[in-house]
Amino acid sequence: MSVTRDVRAGEPPPDHLHDAGPERAELSFDDFYHAHYRALVVQLAAYTGDRGQAQDLVQEAFCKAFARWDRVAGYDDPLAWVRRVAWNLGHNRWRRLRTAQAYLLRQRETHVAGPTPDRVAVDAALAKLPPRQRRAVVLHYLADLTVAEIAAQERVAEGTVKSWLHRSRTALAGYLRDTTEGVENV
Repeated sequence: MSVTRDVRAGEPPPDHLHDAGPERAELSFDDFYHAHYRALVVQLAAYTGDRGQAQDLVQEAFCKAFARWDRVAGYDDPLAWVRRVAWNLGHNRWRRLRTAQAYLLRQRETHVAGPTPDRVAVDAALAKLPPRQRRAVVLHYLADLTVAEIAAQERVAEGTVKSWLHRSRTALAGYLRDTTEGVENV
């Protein structure tokens, strides 16, 4: 198990990461990290609304995976393990941040400039969704996970995931319609 710091930007992920079955080649941490880091950052950035925080969460999840790599590499889906760790880290940070912000709000007034409608519209609409529905939308549309994969990760029935996605799409359509009234080309 070795970790290198070379940058492989623009290269496709190694082919053996997509092999399945008992005959698959041993999964190296370097290749695994290279193949999945960016996609996980995109997913967590959509969930948290903060790219920097998403990078920190994904990096921390990969550090935990590296520390246990002999065990994690043997899992059926090591990516699901890393993703779950990153989601959990994000949720824990959000809880701590919410407590700190509640304290600060009691201490002083804050003035924040209003958001512009273009880029922030989708993020604001996603933020209005309940956490499970938001995760389902991000995993399905950004991580390209199937309903079955999301159901397995979230430990719920496939019908539940379908219901979350349906409700999310309906809610997002309403939120975005309300947000973009009078705005063109958004």
